Amino acid sequence: MFRILLSALLIFASLSGAARATEAAPRGCGLDRPCLLEGRSYHLLEPDGWDGQEPLPVLLHFHGWMRQGDLIVRHQRIASATRKRGVLLVAPNGVGRTWNFWQSATGDVPFAAAVIEDVAKRYPIDRNHLYVSGYSYGGAMAWRYVCQNGADVAALLAISGSLQQDSHCPQSPSEVRHVHGLADTVMDFPMGPGGDTQYPVALWRAHYACAEGRAAGAWQARSFLTFQRTRWECDGGRVTLDIHPGGHFIPHGWIARQLDELLGLPPSYP
Repeated sequence: MFRILLSALLIFASLSGAARATEAAPRGCGLDRPCLLEGRSYHLLEPDGWDGQEPLPVLLHFHGWMRQGDLIVRHQRIASATRKRGVLLVAPNGVGRTWNFWQSATGDVPFAAAVIEDVAKRYPIDRNHLYVSGYSYGGAMAWRYVCQNGADVAALLAISGSLQQDSHCPQSPSEVRHVHGLADTVMDFPMGPGGDTQYPVALWRAHYACAEGRAAGAWQARSFLTFQRTRWECDGGRVTLDIHPGGHFIPHGWIARQLDELLGLPPSYP
């Protein structure tokens, strides 16, 4: 009888432990090992010096065409910015190394939303500081994500990629920040009528019912690259556009500067 009771207790303990492990969703993935979800995957990078308990701001970053999330969590201009600022970097993998941002009925939006919920099972995340970013095709995907599912997003940080400016967006983030190079010939600079250089954020200016923007001066992330900034303070949100004379690339220090400003940190870019 004792052996039967002991066996039953051991089985119960084992099942309880398994249930707790399932509820806790142990990490077991990240930089070198992708996290598996719904037949797809994503990568993670923890910030430096995290104590294992403090809720983490999150940067969800969509990779460029023919790339994957493993590149993002090693990318100096992205990963270095998040690691040094206490931000958890999340990099989903697109099907076929690309994204379907062309239409609203894309499966990539619900997948990315599921990634955030899966991350929340593995880490304590600060949902008031959820940022969505992307470069090139990933920048367009970041626009699509916040366009369809941005109500809980603190800011869009888009680099050299966007949607058509007449797209319909049922949702929006609290803030939009976009950077684009005037000499970009891959995702061409979306010049507006009459050479309007403020057109790259026309969609959000209309969405937020913005009035005239104000020039916010020039700033430099590297000595060879100067950004001209325009900012709109609107009833529905804030819009910031940074323009530089270069081409199609992730500018040194741009993501770092945005995170410093959004998190209220002393400027430390690049």
